[in-house]
This record gives sequence, C-alpha cells and structure tokens, in this order.
Amino acid sequence: MTQALPSLAQLPEVFSLELTQLSAISLTGEEQNHYLQGQVTCDVLSLADSKLLTGAHCNAKGKVFSVFRLFNADGRNLLLQPKTTLEASLKELQKFGVFAKVDIAETSDLKFYAVAGSKSAEAIGKIVSTVPDSLTPVVEEQDVVVLYIGGETDRYVIATQKAYTDVIDAGITKLHQDVWQLLEITDGFPYMAESHVDQYVPQMLNLQAIGAISFNKGCYLGQETVARMQYLGKNKRALFSLVSQSNVPLENITLLEQQLGENWRKAGDVLASYHADNGEVYLQGVLASDIEVETALRAKEQTSLLCKIKPLPYSTEIK
Repeated sequence: MTQALPSLAQLPEVFSLELTQLSAISLTGEEQNHYLQGQVTCDVLSLADSKLLTGAHCNAKGKVFSVFRLFNADGRNLLLQPKTTLEASLKELQKFGVFAKVDIAETSDLKFYAVAGSKSAEAIGKIVSTVPDSLTPVVEEQDVVVLYIGGETDRYVIATQKAYTDVIDAGITKLHQDVWQLLEITDGFPYMAESHVDQYVPQMLNLQAIGAISFNKGCYLGQETVARMQYLGKNKRALFSLVSQSNVPLENITLLEQQLGENWRKAGDVLASYHADNGEVYLQGVLASDIEVETALRAKEQTSLLCKIKPLPYSTEIK
C-alpha cells in the first residue's frame, strides 16, 4: 500500500489529492480583465489566448500578497492559491475594486482536486473528453474544469462543484493533501504561509523565472519596484529547494542558518516544508541569490536538520 506521505521517488504512477488547502478569488463584471490588469504582475489581457497564467498580486511597494494561477471558467476570472494568502489579497483587491465595474469574492461553490503522476493523463481522459496539455492548458466541459500544471511530475487540477467521489475514480490512490506542497517545492513554485504575505518582491520568489511577470504590459501595483529589481540588479535573494533527512517529527521551522567557521548565522527563511514517511525532508526557502550550492545549512529551530540545496528545474539568470 502506498504511503500517505511518500517521498518524491515513491510517488505512484497515478494518484489523487483533495486540495482543501486551496481556494480562489473570483472576479466578475464587464471590467474584470482591465481591473485585474492594473493589479497583478501577469498580462491578464493575454488570458484569452494563453488560457492559464501564473502571476502575483503585490502592494504598492512591490511586496507580494499572493502567488496564483489564473484561469477563466464560466465567465469569471479565478485566482487559484493557498488559503493562507487569500484573505490579504482579497481585501486589497476589494478595496480598489469599488472604483471599477467588477465583483470580487472568494469562491464558495468550487472544490479543487488534483490528479498527478506519469499515467495521470489516462485518468484525466476519463473525466473530460479532451485532456489538457501545455498548448491547451485549460479544458472546461459542463460542470468541470481541468487545468494542466505540468512540472517534474505531471499534474492536473480539477475545479468543480462535484464531490470528490463523484469525480475521481475509486481505483486511484488518494494521498494526503500535503503532497501538493512536495510538488510545489520540487517545481520551485512559491508556497507562501500567512506570515510571508508582503515580505518579498516577486524576484525573491523566482517569479521572473516561471513566467509570472510581464515586463511589457504597462502599469500595475508595485511595478516600479519590480522593474528596478529586474533591470538594476537590486535583488539579492532567490527561492531555493532543499532536502534533508529526519527520523523525528519536524518542528515549526521558519529560519535557515549557514555555517561560517565554527559559528552559524541566519541564511534565510523557510516558506514550506514536507516530511515524507521514510524520513526525507523537502524545504522551500528564500536565501541569498549567490549562495554556494555546497554551503552547509541547518534549520535554526531544529539544528540536527542539516540541509542541502537541490537544483531547480529552471534557470533564474536574467536574460
């Protein structure tokens, strides 16, 4: 029987997740696209062609409220993200939205599930007649929307009003929802807790490397800071994936330290963590962008947890 919290190497060929930790902000109204265009880092006006966008919502100083995946379903724009960042982002969008013809609220009717693994496309083919892919990443059929996320492990997100058992085949192994964090960490996609809201500019989260920032779209909230970081080389931090091993439960890890001689000093912050049943630990952290891969790192709150930097599946070099 598959472990409830498997390591990356132990993931089955196809598995499902009930993503109760995710939700979405919904925007509807005749100005929903133009309003959102002035609020977020991605080019919302290109959504009709691209179907699925990654972006961030920042404050006026360019600090990130949330990182989301944007798609349109049933005529409404949906910003899919962890519930941990939704409240702050929703409040800010609503505050400025009163001046536009747009209605903004958290979705209450949709549930989110994932199907992932090397054979996940076959399972999705039983849910929708057309399996989404990198060229057609969103498929909407009647009462279900399927997003192709891709990544190191193929995965799909399902948005629907239906119950889990009415959508997902009973023969598919269901894993713990925290496996989603494992996949996000592995793919280098930021997974922010509430305490990380308005703490980082987008480049500190590698958003320029995953296509979440448009540098040609015109003005949006926080744009000056984002552009300055990109073109003047002001950013000194970046997102990293790290691995470790622990046979004891993880403590609430928030800080990483690096070794300097016989001493240790703060190296960066931990955004997300995942502890597999076999003891493997996966961390997502914000560290100095020029840190050496061989640098000795440990968790401040659990000093026995020695960490190594793991390569990300993309480059963070500015082109």
